Amino acid sequence: MTDEQYNEANKIYFERCAGCHGVLRNGATGKALTPDLTRELGFEYLQSFITYGSPAGMPNWGTSGELTPEQVDLMANYLLQDPAAPPEFGMSEMRESWVVHVPPEDRPTQQENDWDLDNLFSVTLRDAGQIALIDGTSYEIKSVLDTGYAVHISRMSASGRYLFVIGRDAKINMIDLWMAEPDTVAEIKIGSEARSIETSKMEGWEDKYAIAGAYWPPQYVIMDGETLEPLKIKSTRGMLYDEQQYHPEPRVAAILASHYRPEFIVNVKETGKILLVDYTDLKNLKTTEIEAERFLHDGGLDSTKRYFITAANARNKLVVIDTKEGKLVSIEDTGGQTPHPGRGANFVHPTLGPVWATSHLGDESVALIGTDPEGHPDNAWKIVDTFPALGGGSLFVKTHPNSKYLYVDATLNPDAETSGSIAVFDTTTLPDPETDPEFITLPIAEWAGIAEGQPRVVQGEFNKEGTEVWFSVWNGKDQESAIVVVDDKTLELKHVIKDERLVTPTGKFNVYNTKTDTY
Repeated sequence: MTDEQYNEANKIYFERCAGCHGVLRNGATGKALTPDLTRELGFEYLQSFITYGSPAGMPNWGTSGELTPEQVDLMANYLLQDPAAPPEFGMSEMRESWVVHVPPEDRPTQQENDWDLDNLFSVTLRDAGQIALIDGTSYEIKSVLDTGYAVHISRMSASGRYLFVIGRDAKINMIDLWMAEPDTVAEIKIGSEARSIETSKMEGWEDKYAIAGAYWPPQYVIMDGETLEPLKIKSTRGMLYDEQQYHPEPRVAAILASHYRPEFIVNVKETGKILLVDYTDLKNLKTTEIEAERFLHDGGLDSTKRYFITAANARNKLVVIDTKEGKLVSIEDTGGQTPHPGRGANFVHPTLGPVWATSHLGDESVALIGTDPEGHPDNAWKIVDTFPALGGGSLFVKTHPNSKYLYVDATLNPDAETSGSIAVFDTTTLPDPETDPEFITLPIAEWAGIAEGQPRVVQGEFNKEGTEVWFSVWNGKDQESAIVVVDDKTLELKHVIKDERLVTPTGKFNVYNTKTDTY
């Protein structure tokens, strides 16, 4: 490969592949792609796999049109080369990137716009490097703001005033929603690649700190909650919890804020450790290190917000942490599949009691884990049921306390009809575990009325009241995309949001639901 070809392929790999396969190509959710393995597979195998994907979660980059045939060939060649070694990124680099556009003293003392902030949606426009702020009542795009590339999540400060977004390029934008025209008031880069950001939520510590975790370099940084000034950087390089061997790239995946203690909950993917980081004294930082399971990824809280349930997805496990007591509760096998819950979904099963749900990348199954140790002790922290949905390649499940439905996508499934649809289960009529429940299929991509490409439906998100659920219809960068709004009571199409500014919409985050950890 020429230098120009290698650099182009390296950019594509960073944007499309590194999240699953690792910056150093050592694998995690996706398989390792180091040259000792790829050269045995050969060019033709790699070319075919990149083109067609698999139901286990590998996107069909070629047949979907996301990559051209020339780019597929380029990536197959690239995977036969040695991986590039990215640079380190420490305090000097962070401070060089840190900008406070509007100091706290110059910001509004009260909300200066008439937006209904609690029912505002922050929508990732992945390939545009932007977010759209969309009103949840009128469906009006109120603003489009430049951010880092491929914003992974949006998180709210405890007060609901500040919106924090982090791109896969590790750029953070802090947006003040009180301004007459909400805009970025501070920004920083915390590395070369990242996924997670969160703010302090414990009573008395609201909005005090923000924390972000990087995929590269493997580290997290605690920042001032009003300015993003970097205060404390901690590397996560270290020993695998089980083999006690050194790992050079233990990436930081999901981060949540505890509601019971002044702590951040930090998933360290490759080493299999969950860190409870006490933020009350950064000079004398205290961290509880919990040995959990390797390849920790995403997860969320149960309905009481006491228990953190997270997927160790490449090990096919769910891990439960008691955030009040600060200890491991359980590790449960999901049945040999790869859980990918997002934040998961909490509801009350008719016979099994309160449960938390996850779907899977590897097959069509949905798994339920019991979450009521007092009322249903026999079911607590056990996989109490599994049942099929549409197909493999699911990324997210979704429900709401005011909804009786559980929505399950199949975003990465190679089949266009499957990836463009949503499975809907009535949680009030779920049968006993011996019987698989029926589901309704919603043709979301068809409702969007998009004729070109292979639009994929991803990540349901409810409005504040839980009466509507929004789905992104994610198409190619140069193709039409949309957001489809479904009436949760009737399961009928309510509205389609189309706009030339909606470039590759993916994640959507309702301000109130995100602020209150409602899912």
